[in-house]
Amino acid sequence: MYEAAGPAAAPDAADAFERAVLTGLDYPQKVIPARFFYDEAGSALFEAITQLPEYYPTRTETAILADHAAAIAAAVGPGQAVVEFGSGSSAKAPLLLRPLHAAAYVPVDISGEFLNQSAAALALQFPELPILPVVADFTRSFALPARVAALPKLGFFPGSTIGNLAPGAAIDLLRGFAGLLGPESWLVIGFDLAPGAGKSVATLEAAYDDAAGVTAAFNCNLLHRINRELGGTVRVDDFAHRAVWNADLGRIEMHLIARRDTMFTAAGQTFRLTAGETIHTENSHKWTPAEIRLIAHASGWTPVHAWTDSAGRFAVRLWRHHDGALQP
Repeated sequence: MYEAAGPAAAPDAADAFERAVLTGLDYPQKVIPARFFYDEAGSALFEAITQLPEYYPTRTETAILADHAAAIAAAVGPGQAVVEFGSGSSAKAPLLLRPLHAAAYVPVDISGEFLNQSAAALALQFPELPILPVVADFTRSFALPARVAALPKLGFFPGSTIGNLAPGAAIDLLRGFAGLLGPESWLVIGFDLAPGAGKSVATLEAAYDDAAGVTAAFNCNLLHRINRELGGTVRVDDFAHRAVWNADLGRIEMHLIARRDTMFTAAGQTFRLTAGETIHTENSHKWTPAEIRLIAHASGWTPVHAWTDSAGRFAVRLWRHHDGALQP
């Protein structure tokens, strides 16, 4: 019962990428927002990252979900429309869809072609389940399919994707999820935990700078994308991947650092970087349990259940939204 997502969002997405690149590369600290990693090539590279030995978040979160899916289903009840934000390959969705006896699955992703491929593959596992993919940037306003309007809803936001946003923006996003999903909705969300007894900074940095260079290729794909989509003349070898832990801000930062003085054009504009100058491409904030509770309450969600792996690396939370619960 899979319905392919239409291409309506594609022109807007292309325009947004051009605007973000031209604006971001004009700042003193050059920046390209992380959401533009995920064209078809970038999405495939990220799926490869999730299989790397250094990248613990995916396998750790998957194990937590597998261990506690029955408890989630018992708390939430059957018949939910499961809305996954940033669904990618939808690899974790079956862990919830089966025990929940879901009424529908709505994967939301910015990469339309990859989204449709993933949704079609999932339909082979769930031939009776309505699968209704939506091509959208979930950080911006979008509408759910009319078919799920009357259904109770459970949002699914795995992978610690929430960490890509600064805390204030994360609160705004989670408030937006609450408004989209509606009163009495649920949210299953993953958080990568801050370094501590269960995780060293070295472990964290290795997860974003693997020995095989897959994360470097993922980062550099932004430059290839500029060349492909914006008529760019970037010499990709002029840049190197960098991932560092910023303890003051509680986040991993990814940058593209210029190996040498370089100049290129994009969409007809010229940009110059000196050796050592960087393009900031991603933040991945890491969270303490107290910060997780704070962000829940500040965004209008009530914590219901909390699960963490035995090593204390990753957390999965189940929250409930009650109408009128938003905090100032």
